[in-house]
Amino acid sequence: METLANLESFLRSAECGSFSEAARRLSVTPAAVSRNVAMLERNLGVRLFHRSTRKLTLTEAGETFCAAIADNLQGLQAAIAAISAGSNEPAGLLKVSLPPTFGAAHILPLLPGFLALYPRIRAEWHFENRQVDLVGEGYDAAIGGGFELPPGVVSRTLAPAHIVAVASPAYMSGRKFPNSPDELSALDGIVMRSLQTGRTRHWSMRDLSGREVLASLSEVIVLNDPAAMREAALLGLGVAMLATTDILPALENGSLLRLVPRWYCDAGAISIYHASRKLVPAKTRAFVDWVTDAFRKNRLAQRFAGSLS
Repeated sequence: METLANLESFLRSAECGSFSEAARRLSVTPAAVSRNVAMLERNLGVRLFHRSTRKLTLTEAGETFCAAIADNLQGLQAAIAAISAGSNEPAGLLKVSLPPTFGAAHILPLLPGFLALYPRIRAEWHFENRQVDLVGEGYDAAIGGGFELPPGVVSRTLAPAHIVAVASPAYMSGRKFPNSPDELSALDGIVMRSLQTGRTRHWSMRDLSGREVLASLSEVIVLNDPAAMREAALLGLGVAMLATTDILPALENGSLLRLVPRWYCDAGAISIYHASRKLVPAKTRAFVDWVTDAFRKNRLAQRFAGSLS
């Protein structure tokens, strides 16, 4: 059973949003408060706070525990026993950030089976093209590629992030097919302008031998969204460099053709992220395992590999 010092440190930290301010109110050192809260989390087997350099916020488990004990000191021990007993069953709100096109096409279809297996989990999924602050914004997990891994965040690789050149059969009708990436410049380019830098993105393509050639598309159409680029290519407006994850159905049904099929761009990997290897909530652990297992069973990493023409 927990000591009063651990519980008081937790409650005051929750009220103040700071270990330092909680320490001042309790007339102890910030290190003592932090140590007490860490001990409480270890004993309960759940993470109670999201920690970052800027703020201290309660996790969903922390909010539940705080509400249970704040106004009922006599029920403290019962609350501890209850949350400890339920910590291994996946339950609660699962907040996830996903890229819109990839998330809707490849992750959303996994949701019915996941919720059928874990009916106590409630899904809140945000479809957005950005890197989120897992701790600061209260996300349980995020899926994406090209992220710089901050301290305290771990990831599992799901699939390669490969970029290939595509165009519609209608656009290529009567046109000469390019033999190498440098010949793509003779065709109408559908290119993307980065929202972060304001620059248009051009790729270097590689083949299996390791050779690299710049694929410098003409800037006939400039867009700022991969989904819009895909639609423009489907409309027969030109050639676009797009992630295989975003165009796989179109490639498989023939509505888009892959140009220079021996060549691709390597943009890293698509991964699933979550905070901390310690005290990972059961709902987060279940979600990460479910997604990675689905990618393995469906061989999605192999299907997304642009190196396999």
